[in-house]
Amino acid sequence: MKGLKYTILAAALSVAGVTAANAQVKIATVGPMTGQYASFGEQMQRGMQMVVKDLNAAGGVLGKKIQVIIEDDACDPKQAVAAANKLVSQGVSFVAGHFCSGSSIPASAVYAEEDVLQISPASTNPQLTEAANKKGWKNVHRVCGRDDAQGIVAGRFLASKFKGKKVAILHDKTAYGKGLADETRKNLQAAGGKEAMYEAYTAGEKDYSALVSKMKAAGIDAFYVGGYHTEAGLMIRQAHEQGYKPQLVSGDALVTDEYWKITGPAGAGTLMTFQPDPRKKAEAKGVVARFRAQKYEPEGYTLYTYAAVQVWAQAVKATGSFEMAKLSKAIRGKTFKTVIGDLTFDNKGDVKDPEYVWYIWKNGKYAEQ
Repeated sequence: MKGLKYTILAAALSVAGVTAANAQVKIATVGPMTGQYASFGEQMQRGMQMVVKDLNAAGGVLGKKIQVIIEDDACDPKQAVAAANKLVSQGVSFVAGHFCSGSSIPASAVYAEEDVLQISPASTNPQLTEAANKKGWKNVHRVCGRDDAQGIVAGRFLASKFKGKKVAILHDKTAYGKGLADETRKNLQAAGGKEAMYEAYTAGEKDYSALVSKMKAAGIDAFYVGGYHTEAGLMIRQAHEQGYKPQLVSGDALVTDEYWKITGPAGAGTLMTFQPDPRKKAEAKGVVARFRAQKYEPEGYTLYTYAAVQVWAQAVKATGSFEMAKLSKAIRGKTFKTVIGDLTFDNKGDVKDPEYVWYIWKNGKYAEQ
C-alpha cells in the first residue's frame, strides 16, 4: 500500500508538471483513493490533476508553481485525521477535500488548528459548516450543496409520487448517509407522508438479502437509501433476484458508472438527486473535452474538485496571499466563476441557492430527467 501511495503521488506530480524541487506552494486533495468508494477518489484526483496542470501552464498562482499531494482516507474518520495531520506536517496550505462528510468533519478540526483552508468538493452533511461556524472557525467551505437542500427535493417527491403507498427509509449510519436519510424523512413527513419502515444497515457487507426480504414482506413500494452506490446497488440487484422490484431512490453518492457494474439491468429506473450536470455547462466545455481526450469521463465530483481549486486560486489572486484568514474573507460573500458555473458563498462557507434535480439510470448511464 505504501508503494501504491508513492506511485499515485508521483503520477500526480508528473501530470501537474511539477517536481518537489521546484514546487513553491503545496495543495492537496484527500478522499477514498482505496476501498469500496475509490471511484470517487479517482474523480477527485483527476479533477485536481487537471486544474493544477492548467494553472501551472498559465504561470501558477502569484507566480508560484503548484505541487499536488494526494492522500487516501478511505472514507474512514480516523484515517482522515491522520491524513490531515500528515498534510499539515508537509506544509500544505489548502485542501480540496475530503469526500465523505464523516471524513471532512473530523479533519476540519486539524485544518482549523493549523490555519489551513478547506474547500470540500463533495461533503454534503450540514454539520460540516454549521459546527465550524458555531466554533468560530473560518477555514471550512464547500462547493457542493447540502443535504438539507437535497432532502427537501427527495422528501417531497416521495410524499407526492408514492402517496398512499409504502415507503422505506434506509441509512448506513454514516454522517453522510444518516444525515441525508433523516433530512429526506423529515421532509417526507412535512409534506404529509409517513415512512412505513426506517432501518439502518451496515456498509461494506455483501449480502443484504435479509433486509430486502423484510421490505418485500412489508410490501414496500419504494425505498430511499441514504448511503453509497455499492450498498444501494447490491440491494436493488438482490431484490430483483427475489423477483421483487421496488423503486429505488437515493442521492448524489450514486453518481458513478460503477453503480451499473454492480446492479446490471436491475439498476434501470433508479432515481437519484444531484445538482445539474456540470459537464453540460458552457464554462466546462474545454475542460470536459480535455478529459475526454484522455479517455476519461469527468462524471460526479471531478469538476467539483476542479472548481474548488479554482475558487482557491482566484481568492489567492484577489488577496495576493496564501493566508487562510485572508482567503476565507475573500471567499465569503463573494462570487467566483468556475467550471460548474458561478458560485456565491455565504458567511458560513456554503454555496448559496444550490439546485438539485432528478436523474434516472438506464442503459448503464445516468441522465437528467
